[in-house]
Amino acid sequence: MTAVVTQPNWQAIAREFEAVVGKSGVVQRREELLVYECDGLTSYRERPAIAVLPRTTEEVAEVVKICARASVPFVARGSGTGLSGGALPIENCVLIVTSLMRKILQVDLENQRVIVQPGVINSWVTQTVSGAGFYYAPDPSSQIICSIGGNVAENSGGVHCLKYGVTTNHVLGVKIVTPEGTIVDLGSEIPESPGYDLTGVFVGSEGTLGIATEITLKILKTPESIRVLLADFMSVEAAGATVSDIIGAGIIPGGMEMMDNMSINAVEDVVATGCYPRDATAILLVEVDGLEVEADLNSQRVAEICKKNGARNVTVATEADERLTIWKGRKAAFAAMGKMSPDYYVQDGVIPRTKLEYVLREIEALGQKFGYNVANVFHAGDGNLHPLILYNNAIPGALEEVEALGGEILKLCVKVGGSISGEHGIGADKRCYMPEMFSPADLESMQWVRLAFDPQGIANPTKLFPTPRTCGEAAQAHGQKVFEGVERF
Repeated sequence: MTAVVTQPNWQAIAREFEAVVGKSGVVQRREELLVYECDGLTSYRERPAIAVLPRTTEEVAEVVKICARASVPFVARGSGTGLSGGALPIENCVLIVTSLMRKILQVDLENQRVIVQPGVINSWVTQTVSGAGFYYAPDPSSQIICSIGGNVAENSGGVHCLKYGVTTNHVLGVKIVTPEGTIVDLGSEIPESPGYDLTGVFVGSEGTLGIATEITLKILKTPESIRVLLADFMSVEAAGATVSDIIGAGIIPGGMEMMDNMSINAVEDVVATGCYPRDATAILLVEVDGLEVEADLNSQRVAEICKKNGARNVTVATEADERLTIWKGRKAAFAAMGKMSPDYYVQDGVIPRTKLEYVLREIEALGQKFGYNVANVFHAGDGNLHPLILYNNAIPGALEEVEALGGEILKLCVKVGGSISGEHGIGADKRCYMPEMFSPADLESMQWVRLAFDPQGIANPTKLFPTPRTCGEAAQAHGQKVFEGVERF
């Protein structure tokens, strides 16, 4: 007997939303919903049934309660810059957009913390406190457009995560709306509080446990001295060995990034920094900071290690504008790839630093095997790779081939003792590779946590976990029941 699927009464639901956020806060027209059909992973698209734009915690709670009463799935979305399909709508869902929640609610310099709404842009936090000599450390390449709420959902990193950690290391507490519409405070205003670390559970949960509506962030004092070194090499192996040698010498740079020749030329074509040597096989960017004497000594030691490993040139930038120019190229690397190829597919895996040379050789071999160029730009210090596979989506079957290539790269990362994600999250894109890294018992335990927060399974369903188990089509299977893979529950 075929089950009868009851369609939600969207007109009635829309009226309920309008009573909470006003007519201007509810988007229903099909052409207006077009802008919300994907996030930064543009390969997969699905329009939501309705988009709702609340402005306060209370409005988010009321909107979620309406979804819960109607058993309608919802997906939270910030700026939509995510690269794993985490904010990808599913069929017949409500998209709860936090981009109007842009208030910086409290600045507490004495206790080095800031409380913000989720729609606050990452770089705004530093801009707000920089005049007093503070900054917010996590700095994704998209920091001028990505939102704090999205950073919390994906546990985003950035250039400076090597020394200062990713988002979870800088979140003291969060006010959340659970999938049942309850407002709950997790964590506190102090760095360590007793009890279960529910803040740690929530950060990186990719919208599957609820929606963060207020986030208490830790801010840091701006270092007395900052220096950025740019070293160029004629072999990737030499640059990789330099990374290991710097860490082995007991130096923990603020950031340490590597770019290969393809990405170097893409950046120079678009950004024209004038400081990236086009003929270099690889460049290494190393930022050291701290007290003046500490930064001076460590920059000298880093330069010596680079030269010992065959660096042709090592330049040191001390002035703010010089440092900005060097980092501008690195942060524009993803966008610059659009100059080289009509489309690119970016992956995000982590490997032990000691495996860097081997993995880069294997990635090159995989690219040749599949017939696609792969550019590499990544957080070398903590082994967080970002291989960019260049392709043309207009060619039939090309997307499927590059997805398969990306999957092989992720399997390679796990094989050498790494991870399938460092900062982009799992989302819809990589959920089918979770079993490569986690056992059935691991995944079942995670599902129990998810069920504790979301008994109905309406919060960002079909994300993070491999449902169904045989999901060969990966993220393109929309609207499936969230817990198909765990019927035994």
